[in-house]
Amino acid sequence: MGRVPDLVARALQGERRAIARLISLVEDGGEDLAEVMHELYPHTGRAYTIGITGAPGAGKSTLTERLVARIRADERSVGVLAIDPSSPFSGGALLGDRVRMQNHALDPDVFIRSMATRGHLGGLSLATPEAVRVLDAVGKEIIIIETVGVGQAEVEITDACDTTVVILNPGWGDAVQTAKAGLMEIADVFVVNKADRPGARDTVREIKQMLDMSDEEREPDIVQTVATKGEGFDDLWTAVGKHRAYQEEKGLLEARRHRRIEREIKEIVAERYRRRIESGGAETLAQLTGEVLDRRCNPYQAADRLIDQLTSESIT
Repeated sequence: MGRVPDLVARALQGERRAIARLISLVEDGGEDLAEVMHELYPHTGRAYTIGITGAPGAGKSTLTERLVARIRADERSVGVLAIDPSSPFSGGALLGDRVRMQNHALDPDVFIRSMATRGHLGGLSLATPEAVRVLDAVGKEIIIIETVGVGQAEVEITDACDTTVVILNPGWGDAVQTAKAGLMEIADVFVVNKADRPGARDTVREIKQMLDMSDEEREPDIVQTVATKGEGFDDLWTAVGKHRAYQEEKGLLEARRHRRIEREIKEIVAERYRRRIESGGAETLAQLTGEVLDRRCNPYQAADRLIDQLTSESIT
């Protein structure tokens, strides 16, 4: 048995070291990745994914830890991917995750991984669904994806999950920044964390006012939690369940997953072309760049010629 099939076989039997190694292969995005997916994919399709995002300092890691505990109370197995799209050695939230989630470290039905995507050429949008599939294949029923919540990572996390939970803290400024960042559009459930602080009710009211201006058929639930005290997590878990049931009833979950796979296929195609340009098309790219600089063609014409060359090479 080859290396990858052996790793997959051990991971499917629940060996934590093999699971970790498969996620590392996903992070690296190397030559073994296609074989990993080939071996794992038939075992996937059962997990439900929850994305957790929000501004740094909102309490995402503590909230994730408490949510894991609530899910485990229902005897559901859980996987957690705490994702830093910028650096695998940030020393910030990710290293903190491991400390805060020590309560689950010895639970065989919980697998927690701090995951950096810097080494993956496809970025977060490719590495995340592949890592989710690893956890799905090994039997994790609920998979939580937590991101640092800045910039493009928010949108990519939404693309990778079935329910998106957006965390806010009390304060009008926080809500305004959320609206500006476009989080109002991606949230399926809002959480006002640190709800024991002054201004929590005002924040809930502000979110409702913003949602009233939306033309969405279903308004997201708004849940108040105090993660440090473990308060509000029955309500949060119920809100996630309500969103899941709504999507399943309306056929939206299947449609959401269809769009996700479609985007992923496009990303894979784009990534493979990018790699071919870097490995074998560098000379042609340099020539075309010179022609564009000399005004002999424009960038779109240059791109078409490069695509034509790559396509003809794949045919031959």
